[in-house]
Amino acid sequence: MHRHILIPTDGSELSVKSVDYGIALANAVGARVTGITVLQAPNDEALADPTPLSGSGTSTVVGYLKVISDAAAQAGVACDVLHVQHRHPYQAIIDTANDKGCDLIVMASHGRGRISAALLGSETFRVLAHSTVPVLVFRGDRSSLFPSALAGS
Repeated sequence: MHRHILIPTDGSELSVKSVDYGIALANAVGARVTGITVLQAPNDEALADPTPLSGSGTSTVVGYLKVISDAAAQAGVACDVLHVQHRHPYQAIIDTANDKGCDLIVMASHGRGRISAALLGSETFRVLAHSTVPVLVFRGDRSSLFPSALAGS
């Protein structure tokens, strides 16, 4: 079963639901999670490595990552978070999954964040097309489909 789940987020409502789902899944199977927010870099010289948070979007990105870390802490799931800047957000997600040894990526299909380089939506399609790590695509409120272990009841 899964041991390390990567959960990308752009802070959208659907993305937050996918975070909740991914953490519930991790809790149910005893996995740890890594949360990631990716901002699209304006040029080829941007770093694909975790970057210090600075500038006007800092509080927004920190907020997105805090949602993941708080939810994981509440569920008792080990969690790391990181912010990455990359020309191709989908590639940053794939690279992070590979670099961190993740065996599953859980992400939303139609996230609409306020950050101009929202990583979900078309990025999900690109991750699906290029990733060798399995991808679970969260497509809305599926709480009625959760097994009781995932629903927390």
